[in-house]
Amino acid sequence: MLKGILAISGQSGLFKLVSEAKGSIIVESLLTGKRMPAFSTAKISALEDIAVFTDSDEIPLKEVFKRIIEKENGGKTVDPKSGNDQVKAYFGEILPEYDRDRVYVSDMKKILQWYNLLMDKQLLSVEDEKAAEAEE
Repeated sequence: MLKGILAISGQSGLFKLVSEAKGSIIVESLLTGKRMPAFSTAKISALEDIAVFTDSDEIPLKEVFKRIIEKENGGKTVDPKSGNDQVKAYFGEILPEYDRDRVYVSDMKKILQWYNLLMDKQLLSVEDEKAAEAEE
C-alpha cells in the first residue's frame, strides 16, 4: 500500500519513486505530477518505514492509516490546518496510546495531510488494507 511512496525533507507533499539514476532517484510529485531528481544528500523517507511512537512501542504508519480508514469509513480526516487542540484530540481518538512527549502536533498534522493526499489520489483503500492483512 505504501510501497514506493516517499517523503522528502524540505519538499511539500509526497512523491512516488519512478526510477533510480546515478547518485539520485527520480520521483514524481503526487501533488503536481512533475518529475524531479532527489539526490542522496536529501533526507528521503519511505512511508512504509515510518512509525509513530507510543507509550510502549512504535506503530507503523500503515497501522495509523488503517485506524483512520476505519474511523472515517474511508473518508477524509479533520483538516490538518485545524487548531492544535483539535488535531491533538483527533489523533488521541485514532491512536490513544501515542507518546505525548515525542509525537509533536506538526507530526500529527503531517500524517493527517499525507492520509488525505493518499486518499485523494486513491492510493489508500479499505480493500488494500484487507489484502495486506490477508498477506500477513
